[in-house]
Amino acid sequence: SVVSYKIIHSRQSVPQHSIFLLYWFAHTVRIDDYDTITVPFNPNTDYGSHHYGNYEYMLSQPPRGYQYYTVGNLNKDVSNALPHYIRNLDRRNRGRIIFRAETSGVHTRPINQVYLTQHVAASSNEYDPDLTYRISTNLLRQISQIPNQNELWRRLQTRDDNFFYHPQSMSTGGTPHQNSWYSCSEQNTS
Repeated sequence: SVVSYKIIHSRQSVPQHSIFLLYWFAHTVRIDDYDTITVPFNPNTDYGSHHYGNYEYMLSQPPRGYQYYTVGNLNKDVSNALPHYIRNLDRRNRGRIIFRAETSGVHTRPINQVYLTQHVAASSNEYDPDLTYRISTNLLRQISQIPNQNELWRRLQTRDDNFFYHPQSMSTGGTPHQNSWYSCSEQNTS
């Protein structure tokens, strides 16, 4: 069946600062020719990244040898390592990236899932499952090919139809397992 797609505009369900955080992440991770994503920084400390316990079971339990990490907290002491275009856009400090990576080793850990999310409220530690999206490898690759923040900004302002797509949730009250972002090249039938 054909998957129904709708465009995600930055002014609707996903704040611009979250998209810029995703842009930074896509330019920071490495994706090889076999679609293996690796994180070239220590997810326990660098960029304010740290372990995400998934205590509310918003995401599936990670397999043995993997755990979730989160990055994007601007209140962490090392958050000044995040680029100014993220720090200047996110006044409420709600946007986050959650990724599932191997627990062995310190650097270049393989990642097998990436999510874009945000806190329910600025003062909350809970993530909003309705605004949590699984990010495909192809979308990360597509974003990594955007040359600079000005081009990203242009695409957001002109609502470039070839940028982000989101299949509509299978049922009301979507979960992160139902919400996925794909690049336009992944619109296909199954």
